Amino acid sequence: QVQLVESGGGLVQPGGSLRLSCAASGTIFRINATAWYRQAPGKQRELVATITSGGSTNYADSVKGRFTGSRDSAKNTVYLQMNSLKPEHTAVYYCNAHLRTSWDRPYYVYWGQGTQVTVSS
Repeated sequence: QVQLVESGGGLVQPGGSLRLSCAASGTIFRINATAWYRQAPGKQRELVATITSGGSTNYADSVKGRFTGSRDSAKNTVYLQMNSLKPEHTAVYYCNAHLRTSWDRPYYVYWGQGTQVTVSS
């Protein structure tokens, strides 16, 4: 079994920062890429950032220059550093991972349960 667990969410004032973590555990052979999504109340889930196996990152235009993704391959963990947060960043943040559990198994996408980020004064 594979589990993705996000952490680091919470309540923060506008202009503040948070660092989200997403740790993958279980039988993992190789993680190809990971991604961060978010879903605000009443809105569809949207892609925030992607992090490749080599550490390359891509971001949604709305978070460029504000959010930074990174990964620690040794820990099977990815991070999302969020700075200068605004109320419109309030959402449940999810991570997913495109991975395989064995050399002879196909890649699947696994999701975490999400972590709430609330930006409010």
